[in-house]
Amino acid sequence: MPNRASLGLAIVIMLVSAWGIWSALAWPLKAKLFPLVIGIPLFCLAAAEVLWVLLGRKDAEAADFQLSADQPAGVALRRTLLAAAWAIGFFAAIILFGFQIAVPLLVFSYIRLQGRESWLFTIVFTAALWAFFYGLFDLVLHLPFPAGLVFEWFG
Repeated sequence: MPNRASLGLAIVIMLVSAWGIWSALAWPLKAKLFPLVIGIPLFCLAAAEVLWVLLGRKDAEAADFQLSADQPAGVALRRTLLAAAWAIGFFAAIILFGFQIAVPLLVFSYIRLQGRESWLFTIVFTAALWAFFYGLFDLVLHLPFPAGLVFEWFG
């Protein structure tokens, strides 16, 4: 028997996203771009979930979810707190410096400090990501993000 909750939710998501896509088609290009960019992949993913539920293996049992059973509790706690600290730091950087600076700052810091990648890779990847981010949101979509609090404080 298919998982009714997953099937029902996927169908509702398909209907809502289809409605959003259909509604946006009549709008001007700049107005419909965002709903279409979000709605079309959302519809496709929900359709994939419907197919997965309906056509997936029926005899498969649900996997038991366990939190880091193969790691000692101290290691799991340290890793969880580290991940939370990165997320909180990212949110703080967004508030203080704005998206334009926070995104490359997080990527640079994470790749260099957490990933321990080389300086060359870190700089090139961060620059490429910033160029993509700036090009997409500022130049193509014309969605400039507000400056952070630091820039408001110091003018």
